[in-house]
Order: sequence, then structure tokens, then C-alpha cells
Amino acid sequence: MQNRAAKIFLIVILIGALNNFFCQSTKSDWSSFQFLIGEWVGEGSGAPGEATGSSIFSFDLQNTVMTRKSYADYPAANNRPAFRHDDLMIIYQENKSIKTIYFDNEGHVINYSVSLSKDLNTITFVSDINPAAPRFRLIYTKSGENSMKISFEFAHPGKPEEFSKYLDGVIKKKI
Repeated sequence: MQNRAAKIFLIVILIGALNNFFCQSTKSDWSSFQFLIGEWVGEGSGAPGEATGSSIFSFDLQNTVMTRKSYADYPAANNRPAFRHDDLMIIYQENKSIKTIYFDNEGHVINYSVSLSKDLNTITFVSDINPAAPRFRLIYTKSGENSMKISFEFAHPGKPEEFSKYLDGVIKKKI
């Protein structure tokens, strides 16, 4: 009887230790990304034209992922009708690195790797290299307590490191 109780006790301890291990390994540390959280409004310009829009960064799934939901409204210009761009990014941690998957209403799906500058003021999203497709780079740079500069760049297929500006803008946190 005592041997059986000892075995049950060891199984309970083992289950608790495994549960603790898996819970710790799935917790995400988002402290360096905290400044993104909130609703942002802004203006920008670039190849598609002048635009206004909004982004909301928030945590989801019990703080295991971040999401960004954004839109940009482009007024009619140069014989082009007005249009709206909507997108969703899911930012997650995998094997101790930060990754992102992006979706938009134009049918794009882009996988990004994410890096943070040493001064913790710039977050850069760079898409994977695909020799047959453009490569993208999205950069957020803190420019004040409640403002950021945004730059979106692309590189032509076959030239994955030769980025050119597609659009840029400034966003301010809604307070």
C-alpha cells in the first residue's frame, strides 16, 4: 500500500513539473513591444497616394500573441476611385524568435521575421526571401512618447536586399 502511494505521489509531482515546464515555455515576453499597444491614427503618402488610417495593436490568446488590425483610406485621385485597404497581422513567438503572418483584403499573405533595435526604438518586419516574389520590409520607429514613423519598403524579385520606399507616414497614439 505504501509503495502504491509513493508511486501516485511521484506521478502527481511529475505531472506538476511537466505542467510547470510547458506553461513557462509557452509564456511570451512582450515587454519590448509594449509601446505598440493601443490605437494609433495617422497619415501617410507613397506609391498608392495620400492616405489616412488607423491601427490597433493588442494582445490576444492570454498574451501569447499580438495582433495588429489596420486600415487605410485612399481618396479618389488621378482617375483612380477611392479605396480602402484592410489588413491583419498576428505577431507570435516561436523557438525564441518573433515572427509575423500578415493578411490583407487584396489577398496577400506574407510571413515576416521580426527584429528589435538595441535601443528598443525600432521594430523591423522583413519578409522571407522568395526568388520569384517581391520582398517586403515594414519599419516602426518611435519618434516621441506617443508617436511613431512608419516605412514600408519592397525589393524586386532577385534583388532581395535592394529595398525601395513604397510608402511612409506618421502615426499618433489615441489617448
